[in-house]
Amino acid sequence: MDITRRDGLGMLAGLAATAGTTAHAQARSILRPAPATDGSLQSLAAAKGMRLGSCFAWGEPGADRGSFANPAYAKLLKRDCGLLVAENEMKWQALRPSATTFDFTRFDAMMAWADANALPVRGHNLLWHQPKWMPKWEESHDFGATPARAAEQLLVRHITTVCQRYGTRIPSYDVVNEAVTPANGTLYDTALSRAIGSPEATLDLAFRTARTAAPHAQLVYNDYMSWEPGNAQHRAGVLKLLEGFKARGVPVDALGVQSHLVTQGTDTRATIAALEGEWRRFIDAVTAMGYAIVITELDVRDNDLPADVAIRDRGVADFTRGYLDLMFAYPALKDVLLWGMTDRYSWIEGFEPRKDKARRRPCPYDAAFAPKPMHAAIAAAFAAAPRR
Repeated sequence: MDITRRDGLGMLAGLAATAGTTAHAQARSILRPAPATDGSLQSLAAAKGMRLGSCFAWGEPGADRGSFANPAYAKLLKRDCGLLVAENEMKWQALRPSATTFDFTRFDAMMAWADANALPVRGHNLLWHQPKWMPKWEESHDFGATPARAAEQLLVRHITTVCQRYGTRIPSYDVVNEAVTPANGTLYDTALSRAIGSPEATLDLAFRTARTAAPHAQLVYNDYMSWEPGNAQHRAGVLKLLEGFKARGVPVDALGVQSHLVTQGTDTRATIAALEGEWRRFIDAVTAMGYAIVITELDVRDNDLPADVAIRDRGVADFTRGYLDLMFAYPALKDVLLWGMTDRYSWIEGFEPRKDKARRRPCPYDAAFAPKPMHAAIAAAFAAAPRR
């Protein structure tokens, strides 16, 4: 059963008391990763001037989900992470019940827990620019006689309200998420962008507003273009968007590379050899424009691998290691976030189940919270990475 707003506020008060520090001290300390246990993924990342993090969720205490309130999941977060990001609770659908209201109950609770554990939190996201991921009320909203002005005010209010609420406690934002159409590289249109006049004007306004409201923060464009076959148009569209931002002087600091990887069979070495050339050219083009890189949502779908768990886990681990070795060669990459620590709560199972009904294994820990070969592969990649 969902907590009531009063219960949620009570939880926030308790968590804030547990933190035992002033808001100013929290804002200062939150920029430093929590001390990591020796041998943890975060300690290996920190040794190279990097950070390892994960998404997490809201939940009632003891709930069986990837929540800070689930002791088993919280233990993994505190052991291996130096950075967190909300899986869904900061998106418009979660924060904006209507055009005139906000509900921060769940995300406030997540932030309070992160503060209490000295874990910085990335902001994800301020605008998911696809019609199907905007709130239903937004896509049918009447912007009135002056639609451009009304839509601009709606977007500016949303971004300003969120950024000012959390101040320097959030040092990095996915300002815009997934604005490029994969099939042809054009930009999605939403009711918001139609009212404002164009997708470009809408995205530019989002970043300019975020810079004003959060001048301390890293501002990121985040998308799921990837290195597997069939992504060329998507990558081209992202490059065009990034070039446009530069030409228009839009304050974008980094590209978020989601990294929802998809294995291509058992011959990992041959697969990587076939993929890395085009992918390097893409990342080279991004970094040549002066953008930093953030791996924002790493997991691995075990496609074209047999059901045998040992073979699948090895294939996933090898694919992960090959990808990270390539990415870690770029000094512009410092932060790596997993899209979930354990197979038990991964979104992949519901999004794309295997045809043979074998349960997906996309994360570094299995459904029983035991480390898998993917965990060892991530550790080895950090150990081998050049220091930043």
